[in-house]
Amino acid sequence: MNHKFEKLLIRFITEHKEDIYRLAYSYVKNAENALDIIQDTIHKALSSSESLKSEGSIKSWFYRILVNTAIDFLRRQKKIQIVDDKTLELHTPAGEDVYQDIDLENALDELPPAYRTVIVLRYFEDMKIEKISEVMNENVNTIKTRLYQGLRKLRIKLSNELLEEVKK
Repeated sequence: MNHKFEKLLIRFITEHKEDIYRLAYSYVKNAENALDIIQDTIHKALSSSESLKSEGSIKSWFYRILVNTAIDFLRRQKKIQIVDDKTLELHTPAGEDVYQDIDLENALDELPPAYRTVIVLRYFEDMKIEKISEVMNENVNTIKTRLYQGLRKLRIKLSNELLEEVKK
């Protein structure tokens, strides 16, 4: 492996560690799993250094690896057995968790990964459409369409939840 590349990657990860963690966490909502995803991503990045086209595109290249690793992780987790509510209550701590914007988080979680990724990268990571298209290896127009459709789905989901709350 190229020593120059290794130093570049270490510097990038050090400078963007909070953003990298936030992106991984946005997929799995669990600190340990987010760290596992980051570790796998770093390993994959180190072993595929030849796929980096230029030093200027390291952010989109690394984020693409991170997003794909997170999606793969979620696919593997779908094999987990679902338990009934009573069993779940026995194993959860007492009291309510306090989250800001829990409705938004839940609505985001229900979106298909392609839509969720575009929205998270655009609004939570503040990436431009062009960079998102690089990260996701998609056409710019495809990203714009997914962003528009994802936001529309979120709006519909959140307005339906609001209507349900009003009816109660």
